Amino acid sequence: MVDQDNVQAHVLFYFGIKFYEFSEQTLEQVCLEKGLSVDLVVRELESPESIFDESELPLISYPVDLIIEYLKHTHYLFVKHKLPYIGQLLQGFRANHPDYNTIEKDLKTLFPLFLEDFIHHIYEEEDSLFKYIRMLERAARGQYNPSRLYELMEKYSLQKCALEHVAHDDEMEGIRKITKDYHLTADAPLHVKVIYSELIQFEKTLKVHARIENEILFPKAMALENEVKKKFFEKAKLN
Repeated sequence: MVDQDNVQAHVLFYFGIKFYEFSEQTLEQVCLEKGLSVDLVVRELESPESIFDESELPLISYPVDLIIEYLKHTHYLFVKHKLPYIGQLLQGFRANHPDYNTIEKDLKTLFPLFLEDFIHHIYEEEDSLFKYIRMLERAARGQYNPSRLYELMEKYSLQKCALEHVAHDDEMEGIRKITKDYHLTADAPLHVKVIYSELIQFEKTLKVHARIENEILFPKAMALENEVKKKFFEKAKLN
């Protein structure tokens, strides 16, 4: 079943079923063993997975605070759902194949480092960049402490942040090198296929996420920053 559709492994995982531990059993047998409703599991397996398409949301027309909320929700999904699942797949990974034995070891070494760095980046972004942009939004409405606003505008430069963000966008470069751009041999084990499928999908989602930040959030935030700076210094001159 998983061999026919790798996404099924993700659905099974959330029912506590690691597909590679039950390769010789039917779905009904596994559900019976786990105390699960077969009908419920089948309904979930038959539901089409929602694949995000940024064109579905008119984010370009959204105010900055809603864009930030959307991005924070995506961060939550990364940290609490997608990445733990990939981590579990790698934890149970036993290649037993000459073409993938080294890849197995390398991925098990690299992925925890990637995960630590990625989570640090997310929390740093939320705790500094997002907070600064929200402060600018409040300042544009006249809700600000002048000394605090000046201090933060001296500390941050959204143009600099945007350039640094673009420079660090390719976070999965190391994983692509290890997997040779997710190349699969004709006799690749099913577990490898599922891992590569999830890594590819995650990378696509990351690219969408980065595009929203680079092409929507930063331009809007920089325009907001310029507006606030102009008002701030004009008011300072009057004083």
